[in-house]
Amino acid sequence: MLECEAALALPPIMLRLSEIKLPLDHPETALQEAILKKLRIAAADLTGYTIFKRSYDARKKPNIILVYIVDVETPQEPALLKRFKKDPHVVPTPDMTYRVVAQAPPDASDRPIVIGTGPCGMFAGLLLAQMGFRPLLLERGKSVRDRSVDTFGFWIKKRLNPESNAQFGEGGAGTFSDGKLYSQVRDPKHYGRKVLTELVKAGADPEILYVNKPHIGTYRLVKIVQNLRATIESLGGEIRFQSRVVDIDIDQGQVQGVRLENGDYIPSRQVVLAVGHSARDTFQMLCDRGVYIEPKPFSIGFRIEHPQSLIDRCRFGKNAGHDRLGAADYKLVHHCENGRSVYSFCMCPGGKVVAAASEPGRLVTNGMSEYARNESNANSAIVVGITPEDYPDGPLAGIALQRSLEERAFALGGGTYEAPGQLVGDFLAGRPSTEFGQVQPSYKPGVHLGDLSSSLPEFAIAAIREAIPAFDKKIQGFAMDDAVLTGIETRTSSPIRIKRNEEYQSINTIGLYPAGEGAGYAGGILSAGIDGIKVAEAVALSMVAP
Repeated sequence: MLECEAALALPPIMLRLSEIKLPLDHPETALQEAILKKLRIAAADLTGYTIFKRSYDARKKPNIILVYIVDVETPQEPALLKRFKKDPHVVPTPDMTYRVVAQAPPDASDRPIVIGTGPCGMFAGLLLAQMGFRPLLLERGKSVRDRSVDTFGFWIKKRLNPESNAQFGEGGAGTFSDGKLYSQVRDPKHYGRKVLTELVKAGADPEILYVNKPHIGTYRLVKIVQNLRATIESLGGEIRFQSRVVDIDIDQGQVQGVRLENGDYIPSRQVVLAVGHSARDTFQMLCDRGVYIEPKPFSIGFRIEHPQSLIDRCRFGKNAGHDRLGAADYKLVHHCENGRSVYSFCMCPGGKVVAAASEPGRLVTNGMSEYARNESNANSAIVVGITPEDYPDGPLAGIALQRSLEERAFALGGGTYEAPGQLVGDFLAGRPSTEFGQVQPSYKPGVHLGDLSSSLPEFAIAAIREAIPAFDKKIQGFAMDDAVLTGIETRTSSPIRIKRNEEYQSINTIGLYPAGEGAGYAGGILSAGIDGIKVAEAVALSMVAP
């Protein structure tokens, strides 16, 4: 009897089944039937199952299929593992439970500082709070709700607040994006699952745990960010807004504290730097203080807009518009004769092109979608990769290049934060555009038509002109004359890397933890959140080390 009770207390025994393929219009019962058929067990032996991942295979448009990975609970697990020992699609479900690496001592007096409250800073702060270290998060911008007012106000009234916009403020640059939650980073410790689970706890739809290429959308992200902040505060953490760090106190290679714009000095020997890719003044300050920084590659280009219906038809054929598929996306790459590579980046199905400027007199674009992805246009960045060989004049030369291109775009748009634009047909033919056609641009404050050929270096213009017809062979209609190019995209990733060691600290500054996209270690919400967790663990271990 005692053995039975002990068995009941154990966690459920699970099997992971992959490559379960079902028709797009399968009934709700079909998945369970497929599980029973695959395992060759009776319904009574199926205690339960959970969908781990659902994707689709659209290579044959008339016959799109859904592909499932499921975790199955069954008392027959030992016998089934023996039966399917040579089948790679039936394996034990891995343990993805997150476990903290340290716990703050009860008498801990040191308090780590996290600079920035984008996804990296927010998850670094959350993990440190969950481990009991009472982190202090410093954000130069405003809370996400107040920041939203400023950002939407800029889009409508063309009045930019340099400290509260699409780049700066609680939630980071990802708040005004598609809210994409997928990444290609290696994740053997399942940190990505921790990020997704915490987002669900904060209010995200549980479907992000299993759908292929999950996303949240801007308006939902606002509430989720607020809830994450509330959790951090409930665990003893603190967040201060409009608190720009203007200096880091470094003594003999060791961080001692930070100084704020208002003159306040806050001591700390553990500082997480999660400032995002647009904190150019912070990068300059770090460079002036001797923190090791090196230039890294990034990309430049335009946003391109097509009717979403065109993309849906090209990707899904007669199944375009199906509820289980949603708005179609794409991923494209072309290697050009001049040696450059052009690729699509941050594709936003059913979304908008948005103003993402953070400095007066400079103009930059980004893409954004709401959860429903039901706007009439699809948009994506079409960008050209560049390397430090293109900007060889020091570690911050990439920033100087970004600024010069953004200033040129501002002037080409008329100097009012309207973006310079051109129809694809005119761009390919080398003539200015004078009026819009079928595709109406979504960018606010507005698009100023003209000629984009002077907005980027000649090699980039030549590469994009070569790539668009090549992309048309993969997505028929991609080179449609009325598609709209909006300039410019320069902040695809950080132009610098703040190099760090195996303990996630700066290679020449003890106690400084460069993290996330701005430091050159992430590229999107999920990977930034993962990096925030890794850095938080490193900070915690350093604070409990003997």
